[in-house]
Amino acid sequence: MDLGLGDALVGITAYCVRPKGLLKQKTIIGGTKDLQIDKIRSLAPDLILGNHEENVKEQIETLKNEFPVWISDVRSVSDALQMIRQLGILTHTRERAENIFQNIRNERDTLQKTQGLKVAYFIWKDPYMLAGPDTFIGQMLEECGLQNVAPTGKGRYPQLSLGELEALEPDLILLSSEPYPFTTADAHFIAGQILHPLVKIVDGELFSWYGSRMKPAFRYFSHFCKDLFLSFYENI
Repeated sequence: MDLGLGDALVGITAYCVRPKGLLKQKTIIGGTKDLQIDKIRSLAPDLILGNHEENVKEQIETLKNEFPVWISDVRSVSDALQMIRQLGILTHTRERAENIFQNIRNERDTLQKTQGLKVAYFIWKDPYMLAGPDTFIGQMLEECGLQNVAPTGKGRYPQLSLGELEALEPDLILLSSEPYPFTTADAHFIAGQILHPLVKIVDGELFSWYGSRMKPAFRYFSHFCKDLFLSFYENI
């Protein structure tokens, strides 16, 4: 939408909740893992935008046989910024894309990072799952100067018990608002199970969504890092 292509957008997934009201305005073509291929065919798109991590390979291959398909694969902030420029070229909106690119980079350059804090970032409950270092969330944590304690070698989103997590001695536990909507009750429970770390609920969209949402993300990180500094300074 920020590229000015709202009128050209014919179909979205059930998870395309931004901007507000979009789900009521556009045809929903299923979820990211269960695309409704026949409905997509009925829309006759000139271009389909997919994602390597979110979409099912077999469904994308089916669509590639009938339509132009472009797949993003974002693992880092640099990947995300490059994606914006590529989309600008692909959709003939290069000037708008470049403005978005520069605005995000400017916000990123002004971020004053925290340093030395060890963090665990929860994305799911039952079982508890963490975002590992080799994820976009992991890269955004690194942008904030945080050290991700999620173990390597157990997948990009490892499952851990609270006991296993305590052994990693995090200074900070972050509970995401999505995909699992952690609550203050969850925060109080985890804080009661693991000694010492500060437990906070954070805006999961701003840690995990790339694209133009990265501009408010870095503004959010600026306040977030300042709050962390005050919290840990007061606890010294």
